[in-house]
Amino acid sequence: MKTILTIVGARPQIIKAAAISRAIAGTFKDVLREIIVHTGQHYDENMSEVFFRELGIPQPDFNLHSGSGKHGAQTADMMLGLEKIFLETRPNCVLVYGDTNSTLAAAIVATKLHIPLVHVEAGLRSFNKKMPEEINRILCDHCSTLLFSPTVKGMANLEREGFSLHNDKPYSADAPGVFHCGDVMFDNSVHFAALAEERSDVLKRTELQAGQFILATIHRDHNTDIASRMNAIFSALLSLVEDNNLHLVLPLHPRTRKMMELNLDSGIKNSYSNHSHISIIPPVSFLDMICLEKNSQFVITDSGGVQKEAYFFRKPCIILRKETEWVELVENGNAVLADASPQKILDAFIHFSTSQNLTWPEIFGNGKASEFICATIEQHIR
Repeated sequence: MKTILTIVGARPQIIKAAAISRAIAGTFKDVLREIIVHTGQHYDENMSEVFFRELGIPQPDFNLHSGSGKHGAQTADMMLGLEKIFLETRPNCVLVYGDTNSTLAAAIVATKLHIPLVHVEAGLRSFNKKMPEEINRILCDHCSTLLFSPTVKGMANLEREGFSLHNDKPYSADAPGVFHCGDVMFDNSVHFAALAEERSDVLKRTELQAGQFILATIHRDHNTDIASRMNAIFSALLSLVEDNNLHLVLPLHPRTRKMMELNLDSGIKNSYSNHSHISIIPPVSFLDMICLEKNSQFVITDSGGVQKEAYFFRKPCIILRKETEWVELVENGNAVLADASPQKILDAFIHFSTSQNLTWPEIFGNGKASEFICATIEQHIR
């Protein structure tokens, strides 16, 4: 039996891990064993622990409790802890998701210890190296033995960077296997959509009417830590609500709540705290988030994962960034890059409110990416 050591640290990774853990516990229970390490990058109860319980993910075998902090200190702390665990457990491979500091730390340590690295969500590029996530995903890809890209565009990005898509086996970090597999988050959305309808009471709790509200999430530091950007975004959202008689629901990342107090102009802050059509709520569970996405009119976000989930549930998306790693959404017309421009945000809302021509092709696979990934690991990792 082969041992996969899975690294999670941030909320999206915990959710993605549910798909792989489900496949290992089912189809692959006799050939694969999973050890889960939680770095503690997201340590808030609502941002981490609740997802293990709700999604049926096995509790972590290890927790590093690294917490927040500056990028260098956080990554270094994770590396110290991960090195000890890797040497103790001697896994056949280390599996990482996405582009966080947890991903980077695990990639560096696994590579230095000559443990094969498996990267889920390989090949994604925003082409903006000022984003720490862009650096993390590039470095991780170039350390990996198996790379699993969710999209055709991701495969093209890897080939452009010099990866061969046709390396001979056995695969290694010098000659990795590169695979187009679909998206594990689509697997989860398919699996949990019905459960969300059954279990989630978030619409009742927030007194929302299906199809009558905007769902917004804001957490990236370039939107929260720069006062001019934060004020522009929150001002635009306020205008949308007041000019269109819509309700805004804003599940608030703890960091964003803190930065609102520091950076929002007092007038805007007061409008949010007293507005009858604005619901600022704590971070929600995955099932609650699915329910909000499915029942919203459209989604506004700076999150890569929420962009995709909006697409899964056929909701137009306004992206609060200059670029996105999910370029397919923009190219197909399902999302608009508005950055922090109030005019672009308002124009995008008008566009989606009147557009009748949106299409929703199967960009992200058939809902069986996790099965493909596990089968490939079982076949190609020694």
